[in-house]
Formats: sequence, C-alpha cells, structure tokens
Amino acid sequence: MKFIDEAKIQVHAGKGGDGSAAFRREKFVPRGGPSGGDGGRGGSVWALADRNINTLVDYRFARIHRAEHGEPGRGADKYGHGGEDIELRMPVGTLVKDAEDGVLLADLAKHGQRALLARGGRGGLGNLHFKSSTNRAPRQFTRGEPGESRELALELRVLADVGLLGLPNAGKSTFIRAVSAARPKVADYPFTTLNPSLGVVRVAHDASFVVADIPGLIEGAAEGAGLGHQFLRHLSRTRLLLHLVDLAPPETDADPARDARALANELKKYDPSLYDKPRWLVFNKADLLSSGAEAEARARRIVRALRWKAPWYLISAINGKGCRQLSGQVYAFLSNIENRKKARRAG
Repeated sequence: MKFIDEAKIQVHAGKGGDGSAAFRREKFVPRGGPSGGDGGRGGSVWALADRNINTLVDYRFARIHRAEHGEPGRGADKYGHGGEDIELRMPVGTLVKDAEDGVLLADLAKHGQRALLARGGRGGLGNLHFKSSTNRAPRQFTRGEPGESRELALELRVLADVGLLGLPNAGKSTFIRAVSAARPKVADYPFTTLNPSLGVVRVAHDASFVVADIPGLIEGAAEGAGLGHQFLRHLSRTRLLLHLVDLAPPETDADPARDARALANELKKYDPSLYDKPRWLVFNKADLLSSGAEAEARARRIVRALRWKAPWYLISAINGKGCRQLSGQVYAFLSNIENRKKARRAG
C-alpha cells in the first residue's frame, strides 16, 4: 500500500428535516387539532482513530464525504427519522485541521478516539409546538437547519518514542534492522528510504519502545534539496532523537562535524521545538576503521569539534556491535521520563 501522509477532504453534515404542518382528521373527532411532527436531525461526520490503518491513501482519492439528511416530519404526530452519521476511520496520529485557517480541530493520538468534524443540522419544528389557547389551528412550522460543511487538511504524524535522523547512507535503516524486526530497504546509494518506517525495539520481555526511521536529510532541505522537510513532521511526537553520523564517509573531503552541524541547522529552520528535543549522537560504521581505538579516537575528535555535551555512542549497525547497549540506554531514558510524569501526576 502506498504511504500517503497528507490529504485534503470535504465533509458535509446532513440537513435537518423540515417540520410538518398537518391536522388530525378522523371520523367522530371534530376539530382534531394540529398533528405535525418534527423533522429528524441531520447526520454528523465523525473521525475515528484506527490502529489497523497506517496511511491516508483512502482520502487521497475519496475527497467528498456526506452524511445523510434528516427526514421531514409527518402528520399523525410522526417525527422524521434522523440521518445516519458517517465515521471516517483514520490512522492513529492523524491531525485534522481546517484547510482555510489551519486551526487544529482534532488530534487522533489514541486508538478508538473519536472527534466530531461536522455537526448535522437540527430538525425543524412541526405545528404541534405552536398550538395555544388563542391559536387552536396553527399553520406555522420551521425548516430544518443546514448541516456544517468544512474543507479539512489531514496530516499524519506517526507515533514513535525515538526518531532517527542523519544524512543519506548514514546507516539509519541498517540500525533499525539491527534492533527491531522492521525490514526497511538497505542499499549502497543515497535516499534508499523513501517513506517513514517504524520498528519495535524489545529490550526485555515486557520492555520495549518504538523507533521511527525517516528519509535522509541534507543541507539545503529547507530550500527543497533532496526530499526536503516533508517527513520531519513524523519526528514531532518523539521524545528522543538519535542523530546517526557516518564515522567513515566515502568522500575524501567529508567533514562529519560540519555535516552534523548543518543537519542541526536544518532542524532549527524547520521547527525550533524539534531542534530543542533531547538528541544523542550515534557514530556508526565503526567496523570500517582498522581498530576500535581508531574509531573511538575519531568519534572523540568530532565530539570536541561540535562541543557536544549530550550523550554519544559508538556502534556498528551492520554487525550489531553496540546496538543492544544503546537500546538499553534509550529505554532507561524513556522510562525515566515516564516515571517523572507519573510523579508529577501523583503530586
């Protein structure tokens, strides 16, 4: 299934049914009086978060969604039937915004969460409601109200605890294959990853976290270079970023410290809050150097050049060396965040 993370749709709630102006007409019942019932309410449009869906591809082609209109009222005190609601199933993590002003209408962050997108119109009143001691035969009734109509922008942001970022061919896909059961494409050319992929990293029987891999980011992405910023939104829900750095780039004039600094600047241009997230440096491809001591020495030179204060790690994703230890440290960091949240709620 093709991965689609953006779509625009129109939703139209149902119109309420008109009220009825009718009178009771039966044998042996003179002056039966008004008997017009109310119209039914129009159907509403709802969004439902469903963890069994992982793309917005259905809404790329089905753009208009209409709920059923309410039925008009009838005589003999009969009320009209309400219009059926419709429910639009969307991936967990979908943001629903008003396409005109960008106002956030719903954040479907949990499975089963529902959000009202367009409310159906109320049904009109029948002439039953207008009788009085001075108006025994009212002919007044009201029309049903129109339902709400909206143009919506849908934006999917995957739910993950940890996000991977780095230059193309930094080894992000190889890393996610080493620590989880995910199997993204791996090849020896840039931009192998074209769509975000998720993997569940299990560090113990009852201890795991979710990691997200996105296509590589290069300098100038803000101006449209490479795949641009179009997938960075998928890192916005993460609690930790792992910045993978190629310790042995094939280019002779490559400068890992300069490239790491440039990627951080691209993050800052896109979203300062994403730039401010906790970020660890992960030096990959240590196996390509002659010895572990040389790999560590090169990593330390890059750390000094960046004046890096946050944690950093040395791994070789191709053979898994250091990956298990890094996963354990990541899980401990995430658990600490969760424990602090629980303590604040308890206090």
